[in-house]
Amino acid sequence: MSGTSKLVTIFGGSGFVGRYVARRMAKEGWRVRVAVTRPNEANFVRPYGAVGQVEPIFADIRHDLSVEGAIAGADAVVNCVGILNETRSKKFDDLQAEGAGRIARIAAQQGVKTLVHFSAIGADKNAESEYSQTKAEGERLVKKAFKSAMIIRPSIVFGNEDQFFNRFATLAKFSPVVPVVGGDTKFQPVFVDDLAAAAVQGVLGNAKAGVYELGGPEVATFSDLITKLMGVIRRKRLIVNVPFFVAGMKAWGFDLAQKISLGLFTNRILTRDQVKSLKVDNVVGAKANGFKVLGIEATAMDAVMEEYLYRHRPYGQYTELTETAGKLKA
Repeated sequence: MSGTSKLVTIFGGSGFVGRYVARRMAKEGWRVRVAVTRPNEANFVRPYGAVGQVEPIFADIRHDLSVEGAIAGADAVVNCVGILNETRSKKFDDLQAEGAGRIARIAAQQGVKTLVHFSAIGADKNAESEYSQTKAEGERLVKKAFKSAMIIRPSIVFGNEDQFFNRFATLAKFSPVVPVVGGDTKFQPVFVDDLAAAAVQGVLGNAKAGVYELGGPEVATFSDLITKLMGVIRRKRLIVNVPFFVAGMKAWGFDLAQKISLGLFTNRILTRDQVKSLKVDNVVGAKANGFKVLGIEATAMDAVMEEYLYRHRPYGQYTELTETAGKLKA
């Protein structure tokens, strides 16, 4: 690694998407500053590069001084910060709207050359979901402060550490029934490392400014995705489509439990805002810029799912051997 290597600051760089961006940027020879709220829990990113090339640091995007320190001296900035549910200390508006705008504004003030901002398909100021509303407001503030920014809107993301397929696979281990809210809602799952590759294009200045909606090569309903998952993990389960009204009542109960517990319980099961989001299809727009514009071929689910979901099978890595042995006995 050269002593004159360029520096990129990745906010949320130890998260699901951020760690893949960090790894790819290290391979590009850049110094990588992983800006997170708990740097002591992000030490796993250090081996992504040579000694000292990838460093986790503390940063809180709710405060100007913290963001200024994290960006100081950086040639590029990537913002991967996002939350799926609110807690007492983490609010949609603080992180996905104001926080995003703060990063873009300070990056522009400090003369950063390139900025990549991760948003989400469905970002819309008129959306019913607050998650989607704040994503849209974050985009607006980013565009206002940093006109040459690359904004990436992914569909649901899959990969080794995902909280989608892994979550339902874990549920299937213990329950004969798998409930699905919005079973007919369409998704276009995108592989996490493909997103990282797109972000690198933005950091290197190889992507034009603007919004990119990124989804994989397959569009499927929520129910179809869970059915596919059950086939991969070799489990037969009853998939039940829960009506939105019923889901809303359950989510209300979980949200209330989080509120009255004063933070002792965090609702990671189902929130009312998530129910609202699940009413809307999550697919790439017909006229949107996508992977093709970036020269990236999106990875199919079948090429990856077997590699990281085998651990959820009844016999884990030995499932295929067990199945083969059973056929021989028959």
